[in-house]
Amino acid sequence: MLYGRAGEQASVDALLAAARQGRSGVLVLRGEPGIGKSALLEYAAERAEGFRVIRATGVEYEADLPFAGLQLLLSPALARLPVLPAPQRRALEAAFGLAEGGGLTERLLSALGTLGLLAELAAETPLLCLVDDAQWLDRSSADALLLTARRLDREGVVLLFAARDGEGEFSAPGLPELRLEPLDPSAAAELLAARAQTADGSAADAGLRYRVLAEARGNPLALTELPAAAAAGPVGSEGPVPLTGRLREAFLGQVARLPAPTRTLLLVAAAEEQGELAIVLRAAEGLGVGAADLPPAEQAGLLRRTPGDGRLALRHPLLRAAILEVAGLEEKLAVHRVLGAVLLANGQEDRGSWHLALATTGQDAELSAALERAGHRAADRAGHSGAAAAFERAARLASDRESATRCLTLAAEAALDAAQAQRARELAERAAKLTEEPFVLAVLEWVRGTAAFWRGDYPEAHRLLLTAVGREIDQVIAARGLLQAFHTAWYLGGEHVREVLRRLAALRLPAEDALGPLVGQLLAMVGPAFAEAVPDAGKVSADGGVPPLLAAARAARAAGADSPRDLVQFAGAALIAGRDAETFLLADELITEARAAGAVGLLPTLLFFRGEAELFHGRHRDAELAASEGLTLARDLGQPQWTSQLAALDAYLAALRGDGELVATRTAEALGEAVTAWGAPAAGTSWSQWALAVHDLGQGRAAEAVERLAGHTAGPYRHHVSAIRTVPDLVEAAVRLGAPERAEAAFEEFAAWSARIGAPAWTRALVLRCQALLGPAELAESGYLAALELHEGADRPFELARTSLLFGEWLRRGKRKTEARARLRTALEVFERLGATPWAERARTELGAAGSAAPLTAPVGPLAGLTPQEEQIARLAARGLSNREIAAQLFLSPRTVGHHLYKAYPKLGIASRGELAALLSA
Repeated sequence: MLYGRAGEQASVDALLAAARQGRSGVLVLRGEPGIGKSALLEYAAERAEGFRVIRATGVEYEADLPFAGLQLLLSPALARLPVLPAPQRRALEAAFGLAEGGGLTERLLSALGTLGLLAELAAETPLLCLVDDAQWLDRSSADALLLTARRLDREGVVLLFAARDGEGEFSAPGLPELRLEPLDPSAAAELLAARAQTADGSAADAGLRYRVLAEARGNPLALTELPAAAAAGPVGSEGPVPLTGRLREAFLGQVARLPAPTRTLLLVAAAEEQGELAIVLRAAEGLGVGAADLPPAEQAGLLRRTPGDGRLALRHPLLRAAILEVAGLEEKLAVHRVLGAVLLANGQEDRGSWHLALATTGQDAELSAALERAGHRAADRAGHSGAAAAFERAARLASDRESATRCLTLAAEAALDAAQAQRARELAERAAKLTEEPFVLAVLEWVRGTAAFWRGDYPEAHRLLLTAVGREIDQVIAARGLLQAFHTAWYLGGEHVREVLRRLAALRLPAEDALGPLVGQLLAMVGPAFAEAVPDAGKVSADGGVPPLLAAARAARAAGADSPRDLVQFAGAALIAGRDAETFLLADELITEARAAGAVGLLPTLLFFRGEAELFHGRHRDAELAASEGLTLARDLGQPQWTSQLAALDAYLAALRGDGELVATRTAEALGEAVTAWGAPAAGTSWSQWALAVHDLGQGRAAEAVERLAGHTAGPYRHHVSAIRTVPDLVEAAVRLGAPERAEAAFEEFAAWSARIGAPAWTRALVLRCQALLGPAELAESGYLAALELHEGADRPFELARTSLLFGEWLRRGKRKTEARARLRTALEVFERLGATPWAERARTELGAAGSAAPLTAPVGPLAGLTPQEEQIARLAARGLSNREIAAQLFLSPRTVGHHLYKAYPKLGIASRGELAALLSA
């Protein structure tokens, strides 16, 4: 029975009730040791009638063993692995050591596989997952479970975490949390009365009860354990000892009364992190004790065997900590030594090596090599945090400088793969002090540079990357470093970009190298914007001689490029050259590759580039779908740069719809403190400024739009795609404000950029529109007409509509209302079809002023009214994909896919997949 926890019990009951209706739920229970988190988990298990229950517990000693906690939790579901999509199945098989990892590095795949297995377990009956002591979960398991938790939806799964305050780390942003507070005095007294008895079974006296209540301060475990300890002697130590210390003393008092052999066996059980009875007993035999010494601990209630699997479970995590803390050094070393030997003999090399490492106080070349092998295995399974720990420990045990340097370098790279930027930097700095070898130093500078880039310190990142490529290293390796330095330079300004382009142009790569076509393509596409850095690039572009992007990609693949990884950057570079259609084609191709290969970490970048290309072509809804999926993935993956970029892009799309609340929310996320903590502008700053300015412009606030854009188009980021392309908005706002001179310099830059990239029809149309706005009135009409003619063949309906709107407004002001109405109706139809509400309202107002009632709202497509996720699922279902195939592509569970289709059908007025396909093909 729980006392004083009615509210907490109600929260658990609500989650269980929802799961019975097919809705999943997550809750993180937090509080001090002994506050009742484990008891609440047990309450959930007791109340979960008709549920399947699976459990795992984090243990401090296994915090560096990749996927140990996850494997324990999912062990009942391993037989269902074959039903998962291939990349997810392979990820989990590698994570659990059931297959070779093959270099798999995408941590999200393990989470998606976990989601799939939980959904499978819940297919027939609701599922309750209990994770105790989550603060001690290994990083790989914690990441997988947290990412899974954020994607649970309609599977009928309840996932409960219990995490202790002040020890370990279990950050769960975005998940609902419930903090367990101390019991109120009446509940504490009720619990004490029920539990507190003296040694002879009679009720404790009033003085003892008062003292225990004062000592326990509402902590249920203290109210339970301290009276039992008091029956055998004084409660705790003299003086102000923290409550946790008093509880440990209480547990140790019970341990001290056990026979010496039983105490030794308890120490082995505390050190063996998974409770495997056979392992514990074999190790105990090495210390002269055995199964016959178990009963006293079981009779004292300090140790029990869990039903079903017979594992040994200590009474409370504090008991484990107390036993390990009080044991002498030599005693602990002996326990780890025998455990290591038993685990190695049992084929568990990684766990065995860790225990032997804990038993070793000096250098040991053989053990160092074993841990290095364990690190490689962990990395191959995407357990990068555990790999970093193994490599670092191997470095400490190494008997020579070269081995120590190699292991620290591997540890730094693994920490980087684990997204632990600070840890990676510290490990790299330690390794750099041990070597003068140019290639190793270059690798370490690359690690430190990447870590700096992630934390927003772009100047330091750029300096380190250029230092690395300036060393005496292979030209191919230097090319890779310079391609990454191009990325850092992009955020620092034009001069830094020019420097990287000059260095890339000076490279002499082998003709057969895969990077050759890509470096040449980058110089050809970006060089015209920085002609003084790469003089020949402008000539190539002017002659129309830049090779098609897809052809360059095919050449790179044929030469052995790592696709899609090596090709990602070029989808974005094509936008700099105004080659938006090629960006879309390459990004779409790479997204398909990434999904098939399980390269989930690349998808936010690729979806951002595809979203930009969709937007520039006037396919606003498709851009919204790309931005929505990319933003969700970027958040899940912990990619602040792409979270910022995608949030800002989504803000721009919201501005086009006139959704001011979402504009504010998304720009706040894009510019949030997490990505600007190092004083550098957030990655999404440029897009955010454009989004806010377009929102101002759509709401008729021309002055605010000019203020935002005038500095933006002239600042250090004026070479960014989203700064160059906002110039027509600045021109329109400045003219509406009556201050056209504030846009003239930016327009000259825009016109020059258009010419440098070969003046495609769509940029020429925008140049003509700007000239019509800025130039003399007598030339305006010819400018508008010429712009509209170019728009007609440019496949950019939004820009065509905006030019039609501006021309219609100009005609109406010139008293040519009949001509104006035709232009305004054209603009209105497009704006309504695209959902550009502010512009549609402006066109309606102008039509009214031109003496014509606005037509009825035009239909906006068969999928209008669906959420982005519903629309994405509906489109895939219409193509004939099954729920399971859609789930694999969108990283959802099949039941969640089915739920979204179930919600979409009534909105569309249909009842089946067949009707859906017919609706979309009509």
